[in-house]
Amino acid sequence: MSRLRYLTSKIAQEIDEELMNASGAFSLDQLMELAGLACAQTVATVYDREKYRKVLVCCGPGNQASLAGGDGLVAARHLAMFGYEPTVYMPKPGSKDIYKRLQQQCTNCDIQTISSLEELKGKLQPGKSDCILDAIFGFSFKPPVRAPFDEVLPLLNGSKLPIVAVDIPSGWDVEKGPVELKTNEGTTVGDGLNAEVLISLTAPKEGVKSFKGRHFLGGRFVPKLLAEKYALNLPDYPGFAQIVELHSNSAL
Repeated sequence: MSRLRYLTSKIAQEIDEELMNASGAFSLDQLMELAGLACAQTVATVYDREKYRKVLVCCGPGNQASLAGGDGLVAARHLAMFGYEPTVYMPKPGSKDIYKRLQQQCTNCDIQTISSLEELKGKLQPGKSDCILDAIFGFSFKPPVRAPFDEVLPLLNGSKLPIVAVDIPSGWDVEKGPVELKTNEGTTVGDGLNAEVLISLTAPKEGVKSFKGRHFLGGRFVPKLLAEKYALNLPDYPGFAQIVELHSNSAL
């Protein structure tokens, strides 16, 4: 079997656009729901509910240029349905209707949402959280790191809690992987999040070829014609699962 294709930022964006155009016929809601479910399944697969019940779901800015935040909100809802106790950290809530609805759905599931750095620091104290779902930037990130995330990323790394990253660890270059990060003022703030687990969506991105942790793929929504057009060489998914674990030496 041909090796799985790893995508550049440009090709990943093209595939997303094609999924949602007239020929792909998916809505943004549908893709977020399927992606968020895959993220929640990854957390539940790796981190047992009895030991890692309290999940801190960190969501990025709510805009259509950064879909990871929406995936995180969906994942939080599913995690609550799975019996976990998620808390959503979202410092910049989206104003678009889809984000307002996703936030309301979390509220309806009695999921706490926090937005300040002080609240985040509180959730990173011992015993307050068991693991982190990183849904901050996704593959659309372009430096520099802006506030408050210039403080958020070091805080999350410093917590030493296990991190599950959505699509690519936040702060990593989508094609180069971990690189030195700077703020608008030129201050260095590390090289991105140190994740133990990664859930790639649709197909992996080139920047995660060097990722050393457990790596899952969630892209069971990609139509066969689209997968063939872009020569994605996607693996088979087991049973009815929305994720499949990848292994080393699978990159094209």
